[in-house]
Amino acid sequence: MKPAVRVPQELSARVPVEQRGPGLDRGDVRLLVSRGTEVSHHAFAQLPGLLRAGDVLVVNTSPTLAAAVDGRIGHARVVVHFSSPGDDGRWAVELRDPDGRGTTRARDPGRARSAPRKDGGGRGAGGPAGTEVRLPGGVRLVLEEPLSEGGARLWWARVSGPGGGVLGMLREHGRPIRYSYTERDQPLSVYQTVFAVPPADGSGSAEMPSAARPFTARLVVELVSRGVQFAPITLHTGVASAEAHEPPYPERFSVPEASARLIGAARAGGGRVVAVGTTAVRAVESAAGPDGVVRAAAGWTDLVVTPERGVRVVDGLLTGLHEPEASHLLMLEAVAGRAAVDRGYEEARAGRYLWHEFGDVHLLLPETTHTERCDGNWP
Repeated sequence: MKPAVRVPQELSARVPVEQRGPGLDRGDVRLLVSRGTEVSHHAFAQLPGLLRAGDVLVVNTSPTLAAAVDGRIGHARVVVHFSSPGDDGRWAVELRDPDGRGTTRARDPGRARSAPRKDGGGRGAGGPAGTEVRLPGGVRLVLEEPLSEGGARLWWARVSGPGGGVLGMLREHGRPIRYSYTERDQPLSVYQTVFAVPPADGSGSAEMPSAARPFTARLVVELVSRGVQFAPITLHTGVASAEAHEPPYPERFSVPEASARLIGAARAGGGRVVAVGTTAVRAVESAAGPDGVVRAAAGWTDLVVTPERGVRVVDGLLTGLHEPEASHLLMLEAVAGRAAVDRGYEEARAGRYLWHEFGDVHLLLPETTHTERCDGNWP
């Protein structure tokens, strides 16, 4: 689904809200609320009044990594975005060209074809196979094969060298991934949400699970005091498709037993299950059976939530505002219906809401919950 009108460039949030004026904090964004095709406008601080006791917010605890690192292919500069580690020790990576403004652009296929190579492997904007990238600290990266058949953007790469491996190199030499609509580099702390819990192995997300960014500790306490509960899950996000807007690649996730039980109890009691971000939708729907019961699960998910597939558990969604071509809009349509999404985005453009990870947020609430819907109409 693609809204007909493109987003004006001036509606991209270029810096975090707390840097736009004195006395602001990360919770001082606007909140667009859609209930079916009815739309209302709020401050994000009003969220507790829009939820009710017994509702559950599903939140992603994945921390954000400093996943962008400068490298060289021969004498040419390149930026490596580290997406996800594989089970065999390799990493999924994207090679991008620096654009001279501190950000990057999609790699020129001509440069990719002329890159040094060790064998006669395949070609593509990320390749060819055998391309070697020199990274800081004496680390070497060699591209081996595209992540998906026919793909050219993300590649599996073998990384070798001294030190603490890829995660150690990222801690020492990496910086957060950012795109051209942002104004300047930001410290990694700007990209962490209040729910981020660094795991013992140091893993995390290539890009921030940004729907949760406006939450503050104070707001969480207020929500809990009103009877709203939190169900933590983990989904480590990979590198987004900034230009091609491809569907998401497989990502590692975990839904713990306690969260699965909490979601089940809320549904049984008539509470609404509201996912904070598309990552939370993907994780909890991956753990839901055809019967709509969420069970503890962990591993890789390749689930792509579309209107055809529908949702089995999620009643509502709190999310940022997405580009017209973004595959995430299909997930929004699966949760709320096309008419609600179209109407919400019309209001967002008319109201000059801000897009992207530092922008405003959109709460899509159901007119009825899953427990109130006819089983024959929902998977």
